[in-house]
Amino acid sequence: MKTITLRDGKERSLLRQHPWVFQGSIAKGGGDAGETVRVQAHDGRFLAWAAFSPSSQIRVRAWSFDEAERIDAAFFQRRVAQAVALRRRLGIDSNGIRLIHGEADGLPGLIVDQYDDLLSAQFLSTGSERWKQQIADALVAATGCAYVYERSDANVRGLEGLEPVTGWLRHPETPDGSRRSTEVTIHENGWKLTLDVAEGHKTGYYLDQRDNRGLFARLVRELGCKTVLNCYSYTGGFSVAALAGGATEVTSVDSSGPALARATAHVTLNGFDAGAHTALDADVNGTLRRFIQEGRTFDAIVLDPPKFAPSAAHADRASRAYKDINRLAFKLLNPGGLLLTFSCSGGISADLFHKIVAGAGLDAQADGYLLRRLEATSDHPTTITFPEGEYLKGLAIVRK
Repeated sequence: MKTITLRDGKERSLLRQHPWVFQGSIAKGGGDAGETVRVQAHDGRFLAWAAFSPSSQIRVRAWSFDEAERIDAAFFQRRVAQAVALRRRLGIDSNGIRLIHGEADGLPGLIVDQYDDLLSAQFLSTGSERWKQQIADALVAATGCAYVYERSDANVRGLEGLEPVTGWLRHPETPDGSRRSTEVTIHENGWKLTLDVAEGHKTGYYLDQRDNRGLFARLVRELGCKTVLNCYSYTGGFSVAALAGGATEVTSVDSSGPALARATAHVTLNGFDAGAHTALDADVNGTLRRFIQEGRTFDAIVLDPPKFAPSAAHADRASRAYKDINRLAFKLLNPGGLLLTFSCSGGISADLFHKIVAGAGLDAQADGYLLRRLEATSDHPTTITFPEGEYLKGLAIVRK
């Protein structure tokens, strides 16, 4: 077993059971990509068993802080089974569920979503990559899902020195010889939504917003919102929610034509009037400015942009971008109207995001009642030792 020795004083994060060790904290030692190493303090004290990543700034990701534990196939079977068991206990009324949430489940660099009978997995670190086949076996055993599709095509793999990989990991032959499609239909909040695990964003869909979409439908109904603008709409989850809440005019804006086509299909799939939905293939920032010039206003607006700040180093630039779109949204929002605004940037804390939105309101000469702080669904947990896992934060605001 190869050993990584930390510099004096750099053991504190591992003693708090934070799973990351950065390159600058290492005094000596190394290993192959994904190899399990023994991490010790400068005086030789055991700290963790971990996966080594020779290309990443996060040089070590801890698997276990128990010196007696072995990192083998049985270890991954236990960790996967534990994560799956937690989700089953949560009683989520959907067949689209996040089963493995990386560090929060003690499996750094591994993301797995279940869509009906199909699992979609991302192996984003050298450690999870090295144990890919054993993890796939553990997933099938713990869930009973025979189909596992790999979506390891996120840019973060490049930081680990890994090439993008997509395709079936497990795809048994069916009795009639037919092939399982990558298309899936899931249900949430009483609605039907479709996705393609081979083509969609992330693992195929944004399950982390499930509860917020349900909340939006309820608030639209309670507040009597009729005109709704859904920005960065992707495949229209919040647009369906708006129609379910009684909206009569919903506009979805996104820069992806295929995503908008699926959003339009979702409207009719759920029995809503196709004429009540407009899909705009356009830049959101430019569209917001054009609507202001045209004198358009809305009863409810959703801002769910992509990640503007992948790390704290990008926070300043991202803050300006978040402030700009929220300022424009406040200008378009009717008095008494509802704004749901989000950041999925790990480099933007919840407190900072609140300050950004408050500043945007001041610039737009708009104040609002903060109805609720928003976060990801319960199957995307954050642990007390890894606060970086709290990536999605949002605010539900009613304009005064």
